[in-house]
Amino acid sequence: MNNQNYVIPTVATATASENSDHLPVVVVMVPLPAQGHLNQLLHLSRLLSTFHIPIHFVGTATHNCQARLRCVDGGDDYRHRRHHHPIQFHDFDIPPFPSPPPNPSAIHKFPSHLIPAFTAATVHLHRPLTVFLHSLSPKAKRVIVIHDSLMSSVVQGVHTIPNVESYSFHSVSAFAVVLHYLERKAVVTGRDMAAFYDKLLPEKLNVPPLDECFPAEFLEFIRSQFHQLPKMGGGKIYNACRVIEGQFLEVIERVEHEFHHWALGPFNPLKISPSLKNGQESSSKHKCLTWLDQQDPRSVIYVSFGTTTAMEDEQIKEIANGLASSHQKFIWVLRDADKADIFEGNDVKISELPKGYEDLIGDRGLVIREWAPQLEILSHRATGGFMTHCGWNSCMESITTGVPVAAWPMHSDQPRNTVLMTAVLRVGVVVKEWGQKQGEVVAAAVVEEVVRRLMVSEEGAEIRRNSERLGEAVRRSMEDGGDSRRELEAFVAHITR
Repeated sequence: MNNQNYVIPTVATATASENSDHLPVVVVMVPLPAQGHLNQLLHLSRLLSTFHIPIHFVGTATHNCQARLRCVDGGDDYRHRRHHHPIQFHDFDIPPFPSPPPNPSAIHKFPSHLIPAFTAATVHLHRPLTVFLHSLSPKAKRVIVIHDSLMSSVVQGVHTIPNVESYSFHSVSAFAVVLHYLERKAVVTGRDMAAFYDKLLPEKLNVPPLDECFPAEFLEFIRSQFHQLPKMGGGKIYNACRVIEGQFLEVIERVEHEFHHWALGPFNPLKISPSLKNGQESSSKHKCLTWLDQQDPRSVIYVSFGTTTAMEDEQIKEIANGLASSHQKFIWVLRDADKADIFEGNDVKISELPKGYEDLIGDRGLVIREWAPQLEILSHRATGGFMTHCGWNSCMESITTGVPVAAWPMHSDQPRNTVLMTAVLRVGVVVKEWGQKQGEVVAAAVVEEVVRRLMVSEEGAEIRRNSERLGEAVRRSMEDGGDSRRELEAFVAHITR
């Protein structure tokens, strides 16, 4: 299949003085310093850079380094166009911020240990960003600032610079945004929308209240940043695709009609083939990909709960036993949640597996303790399922690769994404219902049952067919002339007008 025609750009670190004079337009990315947010804006940076637009990615040295370290090789999906601008990373100094370890015993699984880093970034990046924008302004016809909606305080006052336009990026699904409208009783016009809205009532879809998904401290952080969203700006950007969420995007456009809304997703590459370089197998190929090469198509379930999930030993033991008892092939990423500074210290918790576990599973499974190439795993022909926390990055990656999910939400937008994936799109099953007690351990028997249900039942086969059909439609939409590709091109035409 022909996939989207993007080239993976090189990355470089640069200072403002190295920028070319009198450019038509430059883009400045301002991400929230959390992996899921860094990842999305870095992927968007790559997409925009293929249109010959200089991209500046700004943040702390720690988080810029984290973004670069974990960036995926886009493979063939990014190699069709040779000419692009490199992404330039700009490290801004801020005072030291606390970086405590995650707490796997916390009842609420939200990574509260990261909040001090978020607060430090929102407080201290405003001044260096403003100085940087003033230095760029004389060198370009237009400076486009794309900022995470949770970094709104950092871009306060940028409109005092005459040729700067700002766009807020919303890192969650359009579905989650519409549910938020419902909760605050936002009104849409038209009988058709009213009927559609009625179908989405949270109680009908068993959607959890927002205050159950976030701790009070982070809800206050969200409110403070949303209160500072620019009242006027270029519009709002989503890692969304109208093939997946067209009906929800239409609601957003009706409720907030004063803004232009751009669905530019999927941001992630749609085809990954990192194992070959110049016709030869790469020496940097991850061992799990070599193992996957030896497995039957759609026979392996991939298990990963993202960068912010910390689990107690008891739960890890139950997952281990459930995977073993399922008798299905698996890859399990078992690593501690990120600290705010992933490079600070080496006090990473190493979770213990049941004694003799490796002998028990033999060659049926791999347990990975380090960072894993998730997109490459999901893109592999042998991968047939994904047990996930349902963070939006993981949801989009599973949809675009056509891999169904076993959804186990932990916090934030994940419970609502679970509803979208399982009840609305019907591309997954639920491992743990959100209504269960937060601290309650999921038994090995439940893990075993869900894995077998997804991987070897008729229900699982139907869900997989749904996933493959949706993935195919999304990939087609990103080909030349497809709806998603045209929307991306329309956005580029708008900012370069």
